[in-house]
Amino acid sequence: MKVPFMDLSDPSEEVRQELRTAVERVLNSGHYILGSEVSALEQEVPAYCGTRFGVAVGNGTDALVLSLYALGVGKGDEVITSPFTFFATVEAILQVGAVPVFADVDPHTFTITAKTVEARITRRTKAILPVHIFGLMADMPGLLQLAKAYRLLILEDACQAIGATWEGNGPGFYGNAATLSFFPTKNLGGCGDGGMILTQDAGLAQRLRRLRVHGSVQKYVHEEVGWNSRLDEIQAALLRVKLRKLDEWTERRRSLARRYDEGLRGLPLQVPVTPEQVRHVYHLYTIVTEPRDALKAALAKQGIETQVYYPLPMHLQPALRGLGYQPGDFPVAEHLAEHCLSLPLYPWLRTDHQDHVIESIRRFSANAES
Repeated sequence: MKVPFMDLSDPSEEVRQELRTAVERVLNSGHYILGSEVSALEQEVPAYCGTRFGVAVGNGTDALVLSLYALGVGKGDEVITSPFTFFATVEAILQVGAVPVFADVDPHTFTITAKTVEARITRRTKAILPVHIFGLMADMPGLLQLAKAYRLLILEDACQAIGATWEGNGPGFYGNAATLSFFPTKNLGGCGDGGMILTQDAGLAQRLRRLRVHGSVQKYVHEEVGWNSRLDEIQAALLRVKLRKLDEWTERRRSLARRYDEGLRGLPLQVPVTPEQVRHVYHLYTIVTEPRDALKAALAKQGIETQVYYPLPMHLQPALRGLGYQPGDFPVAEHLAEHCLSLPLYPWLRTDHQDHVIESIRRFSANAES
């Protein structure tokens, strides 16, 4: 039995037809950049997430860069973030001339906390950049309280967490802004790149709309130097179709996650932890297990594809040697990098495929103990 880690090709025929109709609608309009589809998406996604404004951009990385720049983060400013994330989080900080400062993560939620962040604050700290990892939001009430005490900005990297909430509030509610990615593998994924910035701040949204189009509002008049980071109309149209299915797909992810929780209960491994006040959307289902590489190899022999997110923490990346970090600086992040394994999880994962994964892990565990 072959069980792919991720399958992006399986929406129903009904959804496929809606996607075809959406593309035809754009083709018939003859308008391909920043038109009515993008405008509609910029209304629908913030409404879904519980924020006032959404600014669609070319990708999730641009969403981070433009947000930092628009918030006034620049040369010499320190931004505290997670060492356990995708490189784009840190890359965006560097792109605006700021300095990434890492705070270790909680061993159960994999996110930075007010306690780990406060120890890293200096007089040069300008912002906190929490990462809502694998579909689980960081403790935003705690981080917001800390940010207010030290007069810091908060930009949420929510690229893996659309639909997640903390005490009923989603990305962009607590921070100055939050970023989404519409990369195809995301819970709300397009058929190419795309991203969005969520915010409650009308002035910030207005500036972001200017920055994404070369710093221009009026054609050929440029108020500042900006970027070329615009979401295509076809991508927006496709995302609008998928957004209508997102709750259904998310609940399927959550149901499959519960099946994993139950099926793996009692084994010597850590399943994802979800605080009571949190809605986890399970972009990834990631376990922590001591013989990670041996388990990964054993599952591969059973036709089960798994992935490691992330094998090398940010502070040990070759491109970031100049920051001066050493092995042992952030032991929790390093432990997770060595022991995390993500299992197959997507809305149309077959239950017999999932059962094969669970049974294979249980068999591996039994053999390891004997």
